[in-house]
Amino acid sequence: MYNEPMDAPSLGKEYAAKMDEADELAPYRSQFVIADPDQIYLDGNSLGRLPFQASQQVQRAVEREWGGGLVNSWGEGWWQAPARVGEKIAGLVGAGPGQVIVCDTVSVNLFKLVLASLELRPDRNKIVTDTFNFPSDLYVLQGAARLLGGRHALLRAGSLDGDITPDLESMQRLIDEQTALVTLSHVTFKSGYLYDMAELSDFAHRKGALVLWDLSHSVGAVPMLLDDWGADFAVGCTYKYLNGGPGSPAFLYVRKGLQDQAVSPIWGWWGQKTPFDFDLDYSPAPGISRFLTGTQPMLSLLAMESAVEILMGASMERMRSKSLRRTEYLISLFDARLASLGFSLGSPRNPEQRGAHVSLRHPEGYRINRALIEEMNLIPDFRAPDNLRLGLPPLYTTFSEIWEAVERIRRVVEEKRYEKYSLEKRAVT
Repeated sequence: MYNEPMDAPSLGKEYAAKMDEADELAPYRSQFVIADPDQIYLDGNSLGRLPFQASQQVQRAVEREWGGGLVNSWGEGWWQAPARVGEKIAGLVGAGPGQVIVCDTVSVNLFKLVLASLELRPDRNKIVTDTFNFPSDLYVLQGAARLLGGRHALLRAGSLDGDITPDLESMQRLIDEQTALVTLSHVTFKSGYLYDMAELSDFAHRKGALVLWDLSHSVGAVPMLLDDWGADFAVGCTYKYLNGGPGSPAFLYVRKGLQDQAVSPIWGWWGQKTPFDFDLDYSPAPGISRFLTGTQPMLSLLAMESAVEILMGASMERMRSKSLRRTEYLISLFDARLASLGFSLGSPRNPEQRGAHVSLRHPEGYRINRALIEEMNLIPDFRAPDNLRLGLPPLYTTFSEIWEAVERIRRVVEEKRYEKYSLEKRAVT
């Protein structure tokens, strides 16, 4: 049994403080800007905290490289940055050299890889995903299918919105010899369900399909081995658990054995074989570089590089171990303090099926979220229809913060503070 309920006294402040004292990763918290010590920031899934060294890196890039070096800085590290930073991310996702590169956004990279993969399976006419996939990914798939003249059926394995785990049997029934591509989120954005990447990739390959994974809710929080687990393609963002900053560029992965066959549908000069010859006709660069398009946002990229280096020193295995202990603690607190207040658990109890965030469901979830932000100095996020999502980034969220967060949530519900807020939705992350 997972998360066997602990007696209430053992869950309290003293227990949380002891866990923080024993935390070998605790020193990493001092590497991040925490402007308001009383604020509990559990929105790490949408925007991670600012690392001090990222701020310092941006200042150096602006004053020395841009201000002093000017155009010479392109030849002194800027041009090489997408590949250089890609290699650093590769170490976090279990990818060998020359398979990860930083560029563009998740949606743009997904579009590129979807079109490239479908071109590699010209005799197949099905794309399989599921309703747990991030909506933006689904929009990209719909647009790609339309662009290709409706030749591909886009099939979504069905699940009800209240489901926590996907319907794997239904998905496997959809994957057959006509399937060109299977594309899923490694960790789902609502419930935090963690797919068995190796198992799903192997199943798809036995049917002859290619597999594309979105790592946005897992990279930097969950260890993975893209090469060993059979991923063909992958995309991921850098502003969540990688703490790269708002709008920091994304990354993509293409398995080495596919790189000479796969071609990006967006032909830009950075992906040209000889970019500085300025040929009038396009020839794709060798290897992963062919998936570059145009000039990259260098200040954001360099800030993100500094943030990634922090995770490289922490080790994914240690971060995952701490992450599991904290989500277990949060779920135990939920059982003891919140389950009787109309909440239900929206994340898997099985730790092997859970990423680094926990979803708590409540009919008044939206108004509870607003009250927490505006009155309790607690920053979670809300996902319709009723998910209060608590992100627990491994490097800077403490056990004491988790305990205090649950107490603030309990107070908002018991004192009915949420009732003063409108149901009218506002733009929140």
